[in-house]
Amino acid sequence: MLFWVFIFIIILGACILIIPRLITVQQTQSQIMHTISEASYKPVAIVFGAGLWRDGRPTPVLRDRVSTAANLYFEGKVERLLMSGDNRFEHYNEPAAMQEYAISLGVPKEVIVLDYAGRSTYDTCYRAKEIFRVTQAILVTQRFHLPRAIFLCNQFGIESIGVIADQRIYRKSSLTYWNLREIPATLTAWWDIYIAKPVPVLGEPEPIFPEET
Repeated sequence: MLFWVFIFIIILGACILIIPRLITVQQTQSQIMHTISEASYKPVAIVFGAGLWRDGRPTPVLRDRVSTAANLYFEGKVERLLMSGDNRFEHYNEPAAMQEYAISLGVPKEVIVLDYAGRSTYDTCYRAKEIFRVTQAILVTQRFHLPRAIFLCNQFGIESIGVIADQRIYRKSSLTYWNLREIPATLTAWWDIYIAKPVPVLGEPEPIFPEET
């Protein structure tokens, strides 16, 4: 009897863990664009941080996100790039590294907006609405991450679509890890939205388009 109770608890736990991810993926599929040409115009592209090397350079995953956002700008799909990442530590500055890489690709500095407190996907989406007053956006990140990012932006009232930033073939081991990590990460996103409702680092509003406020 105890054995079956144990099995039931394991199955129940797995369902609680996996179901939010499955629902989130299913509900956001229509908002995910595979190519830049499929994307409709939005005023802002939100670019999510993805780590730096020890020397401060963006990782390949982050370079792909920034490059995709740059191409969105060059194609006239967006007017501004909101680059959001972590800058909690003196020698770790994701937004600045993202900006530097974007400028090297030919993006004008004046169209780049930096969010230094995007410590998580939740924080980035929350601050995009509350601090930068974003109401419509193209989200730029890899396929595995887009469902959670779109879900969070939807919950914060940002009308969004996502453009897949997979510009290279990633290692299978990395893809497996990233996709598995999204299972608990999506559960955490649901918990934060529906139950915990944490408030990230905030401050005075900095509207990207002040004339529209």
